[in-house]
Amino acid sequence: MDAHAPAPDPARLRALIDWLEHGLLEREAAVRLALLAALAGEHVLLVGPPGTAKSALARRLQHAFEGARWFERLLTRFSVPEELFGPLSLKALEDDRYERLTEGYLPTAGIAFLDEVFKANSAILNALLTLLNEREFDNGCERVQTPLVCVVGATNEVPADESLQAFYDRFLLRVPVQPVSDAGFAALLGLDDSAPGGLRPITPAERAAITAARDAVALDGEVLDALADARRFVREQAIAVSDRRWRQTVGLLKTAAASSGRGAVSRIDLWLLPYCLAEQPAQLAVLSDWVHATLLGAQPLEAAWLTRAIEAFEQQFGIECQPRQDDGESGKMALAHAIGGLEQGPGVARMVTASLEARMLPRYGARHIAARVSQLDEVLARAHDHLQPLRARAAAVGQALQQALWLPPALAAQIAAAHADSLRTLEALIARLQAVRADFATLPIDAEVTDPAPAPVRWSEAAATA
Repeated sequence: MDAHAPAPDPARLRALIDWLEHGLLEREAAVRLALLAALAGEHVLLVGPPGTAKSALARRLQHAFEGARWFERLLTRFSVPEELFGPLSLKALEDDRYERLTEGYLPTAGIAFLDEVFKANSAILNALLTLLNEREFDNGCERVQTPLVCVVGATNEVPADESLQAFYDRFLLRVPVQPVSDAGFAALLGLDDSAPGGLRPITPAERAAITAARDAVALDGEVLDALADARRFVREQAIAVSDRRWRQTVGLLKTAAASSGRGAVSRIDLWLLPYCLAEQPAQLAVLSDWVHATLLGAQPLEAAWLTRAIEAFEQQFGIECQPRQDDGESGKMALAHAIGGLEQGPGVARMVTASLEARMLPRYGARHIAARVSQLDEVLARAHDHLQPLRARAAAVGQALQQALWLPPALAAQIAAAHADSLRTLEALIARLQAVRADFATLPIDAEVTDPAPAPVRWSEAAATA
């Protein structure tokens, strides 16, 4: 084994993700989170009903790591430590030593799956605490290092018992796993049960290279500000997040960046936050919505201020192009007779009517129209000031999404669509604003009118950011 092997490139990891996903419908997020957790040296808890492929995912994860031994147990309140840590050594007892024969048990495993993990008794959970957190096992008088890469826990529900919170906290990632949706039901029934081929597992040296690369990953000011915003939000939601969990979360973000071939954490990596910070499944949806909308920009732009401005100008134009009413019906008839032709048939009458309407339109001085057009130009300039950064941001997000190794495809599509919708929304509003500008510019001009410039069109500037 090459002790100085380079970290696997993103294409290799993408192929590994595809291998893990084979035959596991609607498990894109769970697969990515489990593999990333293992690469980061963290543990993952799968929360969902029986029969949702939790154990199948864990078994595949074991194959993704070269040399990682497998251990699996279903825990109950009657489980005893011997089932997980091995039987007592009778030979050691003869020598007054309390030691276990751990070969083939959890202390020698690389990937472990513990089903119904919170049903174990306190004796087991207390022993697991040190094993999960320190990768060490107290065997008699000796504390030994273990080769543990990742523990995948499974449960039907998160624990409510306060005594279980310390153990629950050892799982950095809490991932809901639900039955396949109605949309995927037909595909579920037609699944090919054959094992996928072409696996190239991650070697211990490659995993160590990812760890070394992670330690060199930077957190820039933008990401630090986003994490500070996230901390404020979870406080507002009364979600308790320990300092240790924040540090572990940053380690996971850095692992995501390093394994993607980047030297700094990106905003795109922040999609991981809800799975690290939520204590309860209901909180996951709230955190996800906030992260996607606030930190990832996966919320279409409304540009309410610009919409209000356009509506105000359109309303004003409607007022200013209304026909004059001061002449009365007799005046209109007199004007029609002056134009002539009302007695010459319907075709000529229509021409006279059109001419009459044109003459009835109000006329404005050049100063009036120039003032309206000038104000519209100012609003257009403000809108374009928002448009250019929005285009740049959409392009940057599109490039980042192409390189987003860990982002589930459905979420990537949602983010891309939101940025595209925002761009289309602003472009449509600008086109609408340009149209009303053209309308004002073509109002009839009366060179003899010397009225002062009109008062500016007003609208509410509340929430005036695009």
